[in-house]
Amino acid sequence: MIAPHPERLGRFINQLSAILDQLPADQQGEILSRSAPLMAELVREDDWLDATFAEPHPQHYQQYLLYLDPEARFSVVSFVWGPGQETPIHDHGVWGLIGILRGAEQSRSFSVDNSGQLVAGDCVELRPGEVETLSPLDGDIHQVRNLFSDRVSVSIHVYGADIGKTERRVFLADGSEKLFISGYANVPVTQPRSRH
Repeated sequence: MIAPHPERLGRFINQLSAILDQLPADQQGEILSRSAPLMAELVREDDWLDATFAEPHPQHYQQYLLYLDPEARFSVVSFVWGPGQETPIHDHGVWGLIGILRGAEQSRSFSVDNSGQLVAGDCVELRPGEVETLSPLDGDIHQVRNLFSDRVSVSIHVYGADIGKTERRVFLADGSEKLFISGYANVPVTQPRSRH
């Protein structure tokens, strides 16, 4: 089941679609600079996300597909974090926006140095209404966690592809990488996948 489009989400989808109609896909910086304020407006009020798409899982975070562009130019996803839940270190391979709807998250960036070693970078705490951008052109490796150990956090993510079908990488402690396809909690899996 994919989310219905309440007015606030529908307006965001229409505005982002218009930006992507105007800009070539390789203009990631411009896409992000023009769409980040739209994301900030989307998450400014926590009054539109149906409870179905904010339901936590007791063991791992949930990724719910809210909207997929008919041409797969972008996907809109709600991420639901149970208390203390976090991702492994991973990348995206496409541009992205993260807007915090409720709770708070911590995002730590990483890079790979010339010897192939993973290097920890800055750590950012995001609160409701705040937005972070991601681009593989600037480095899009990070690890995200719910800042709270006693309550759920929810963020809205937009990616420049159908992220649930996009092959990405998890970076392991031994320096190796593992490919994965995340899928969505609310869309039936049609192929084997690994969780991220």
